[in-house]
Amino acid sequence: MRVLIVEDEAVLAEATAEGLRQRAMAVDLCADGAAALELISINRYDVVVLDRDLPVVHGDDVCRAIVSTGGEARVIMLTASTGLDERVHGLNIGADDYLTKPFALAELVARVQALGRRARPALPPVLRRAGIELDVPRHQVLRDGRFIALSRKEFAVLEVLMRAEGTAVSAEELLEKAWDEHIDPFTNAVRVTMMTLRKKLGSPAVIETLSGVGYRLSG
Repeated sequence: MRVLIVEDEAVLAEATAEGLRQRAMAVDLCADGAAALELISINRYDVVVLDRDLPVVHGDDVCRAIVSTGGEARVIMLTASTGLDERVHGLNIGADDYLTKPFALAELVARVQALGRRARPALPPVLRRAGIELDVPRHQVLRDGRFIALSRKEFAVLEVLMRAEGTAVSAEELLEKAWDEHIDPFTNAVRVTMMTLRKKLGSPAVIETLSGVGYRLSG
């Protein structure tokens, strides 16, 4: 899952990002509405965590812009206001969820995960293919009943491949979905992560390389 956090409180933004990254999400950060609009025009996000009271461009206007694109991104709006009218207004302009500050990080993570599921075609929280069982909520992977310890990036890459349900996934798509905006597009990160992931999954090999196309999880 790829998430954009738009929050001008730096400490809160970094803490939130770290909590989401621990769940193998790719997270981008920005601190004002104008920067958010630029990132949204470039990248595809599953969820946007959007502070309402932003500098430069107000969060309401950012939310309207996201909705107007007709894309799949879901919006969870953050605000320090506890008033009912504020929450109703946020939902009426297109926000999918609303959370007041201060909030528990665990609750935000759960809400982001729930919105992420709505941004994609419905799939069960436990994905199964080729003897592999990937439990998204528990961040756990088994192969033929054997527990496999994966890094965050390995888990994220495997989740993208399993959600593709046997179709090919390009290196570019993996970079977009499992890494953040700071990744070098010419990096060998995908190849290196794929190598370590294959090693941990063991034999027989289940990840195929399709020359000039990408990678596929065999059935």
